[in-house]
Amino acid sequence: MIDPKILRTDPDRVRRSQASRGESVELVDQLVAADERRRSLMATSESARAEQKSLSAQIPKASPEEKQALLARTKELAASVKEAQAETEAAQATYDQLMMQLGNIVIDGVPSGGEDEGEIIETWGTPRDFAAEGFTPRDHLELGEMLGAIDMERGAKISGSRFYVLTGQGAQLEFALLQHAMAMASSWGFMPMIVPSLVKPEAMAGTGFLGQAAEDVYHLERDDLYLVGTSEVALAAYHSDEILPAESLPKHYVGWSSCFRREAGAYGKDTRGIFRVHWFDKAELFVYCSPEEAEAEHAKLLGYEKAFIESLEIPYQVLDVASGDLGSSAARKFDCYGWLPTQERYREITSTSNCTEFQARRLNIRLRDAEGTRPLATLNGTLCAMTRTIIMILENHQQADGSVRVPEALRPYLGGREFLTPVAAA
Repeated sequence: MIDPKILRTDPDRVRRSQASRGESVELVDQLVAADERRRSLMATSESARAEQKSLSAQIPKASPEEKQALLARTKELAASVKEAQAETEAAQATYDQLMMQLGNIVIDGVPSGGEDEGEIIETWGTPRDFAAEGFTPRDHLELGEMLGAIDMERGAKISGSRFYVLTGQGAQLEFALLQHAMAMASSWGFMPMIVPSLVKPEAMAGTGFLGQAAEDVYHLERDDLYLVGTSEVALAAYHSDEILPAESLPKHYVGWSSCFRREAGAYGKDTRGIFRVHWFDKAELFVYCSPEEAEAEHAKLLGYEKAFIESLEIPYQVLDVASGDLGSSAARKFDCYGWLPTQERYREITSTSNCTEFQARRLNIRLRDAEGTRPLATLNGTLCAMTRTIIMILENHQQADGSVRVPEALRPYLGGREFLTPVAAA
């Protein structure tokens, strides 16, 4: 959630942010009114409670006549205090419910617009000219089947549509990517973490995934637990309800977990292969820092993602995501889009978000410095979403005979192997 002081002192800033997101501006007016009512009722309740306490202190010293009057008045005040407290709690609940609907305040300079209106700020690498090489590129599923690396048919048999099994060289490729990602992240000072894929409602709500993204989330009703769609959720909740010493910041974690998404609203989209699936594994970067360091840390996260993609020799573009396409927690987001030869376009493979204080306020995570305690900032960034990274490697490094050249950075984790090679049909 945002800083309530901003809502009171500069509501127009919040209105502009909501408008740029394409979300309700009226929500800000409702929040301002709810905040005023909440604070007014709190003041009334405190005043009545103070008068009740004062009169109660006078009773032992009062004369019999005065005592009766004081007792009658304190009885009236007790009823008033109880009523005021109930009204205050109801007003607080209304305020909290409205506040949880409000998105983070968009950082100045973020491009305006919707999903297709982000700004390309960088392009790296040159897509291969397969025509000049004399062959038409195969898509990742055809290559994966030739390599004995991807089994969609049995994945569907086991779990249904949009599930898969990585087999043989496909499984080995994921393990190699995991080791490579963790090695690079460790060299940057990130602590490796293996985190749960099941989390409590407080963790999911605290990171902003029970609002606009709720329809994409799997909920286990019997246990009241949620399957995460990103390791970010567990990493953010790791320090919930804690106060971190300023000298311990920034904290850098790289988390590994399986991730689950309903892909609601994606019916008919990317149905072939493993581009858009219900389950995948991912390495996620996460940062806790002071609010003053957040933008610099965001730039670093983008740099780490770019370095990882470049190490895999995949051409890519960087997109400064438009305000209308930001998740509720993100104040700014950069996406990296890798080149997909068979679609002849760039597709999203990583994303990094500056969530400023938004998640920390929801999860009650603070820092303590010389000035006292205050909310800190959180940031996240995809390092390696396995399925999409595997797609990019297969398609960009394929050879005419169906083999796939292994990027040099991955070879140490594959026993020095230079190529993934087709296997005989089972």
